[in-house]
Amino acid sequence: MMLFGRTPVLPTPDQALRGRPEPAFAVPSQHTVLGNPLLGPYPSGLQVADFALGCFWGAERKFWETEGVWTTLVGYQGGYTEHPTYEEVCSGQTGHTEVVRVVFDPALVPYTALLKLFWESHDPTQGFRQGNDVGTQYRSAIYTHSPDQDAEAAASRDAYQQVLNGSGYGEITTEILPAADRAFYPAEGYHQQYLDKNPGGYCGIGGTGVSCPIGVVRADG
Repeated sequence: MMLFGRTPVLPTPDQALRGRPEPAFAVPSQHTVLGNPLLGPYPSGLQVADFALGCFWGAERKFWETEGVWTTLVGYQGGYTEHPTYEEVCSGQTGHTEVVRVVFDPALVPYTALLKLFWESHDPTQGFRQGNDVGTQYRSAIYTHSPDQDAEAAASRDAYQQVLNGSGYGEITTEILPAADRAFYPAEGYHQQYLDKNPGGYCGIGGTGVSCPIGVVRADG
């Protein structure tokens, strides 16, 4: 899980694995809990959000349990290798992080509520790790799908940083970047809704215990 030495290091584009032009596996058609399609196109009026907060097994469950979420799926994003496999991502040589894609109805759950869940469900100050899970694939990230999402994500980060400072935590390391420049590659079928298929499976999700002040997040972009 390290590219060089004992400390996780992101590869450069030249160092990253080459990948492949097509996926190496098929993705299931439907969500095992919500019953809706995993892959788009999605119904009109729904929006997409991408969050990385450590191992995606437990992270995905957090979002599919949220009212107003239409479907969720896990995958790899933020790296360079085309259509990577799980083993390649875990090697640290693709540059990707483990991501949950959330398709939601903004009339039922605003993006700011998803941001609050994101911040409170992990420790965003840990860099290339979450708890005992160490590697670049566990880094915290938000990949935004609109200027409004970008502004709201940045505002929520700044607000959460203030309360984290008061609780003795360090600087937030979460990367906030446009999803348009960072392809999302769905993960293998056995990763999709993993904790629904394996109720006793590993879940590394754990927050700081510090509440995110959602009320200060701008809603107007």
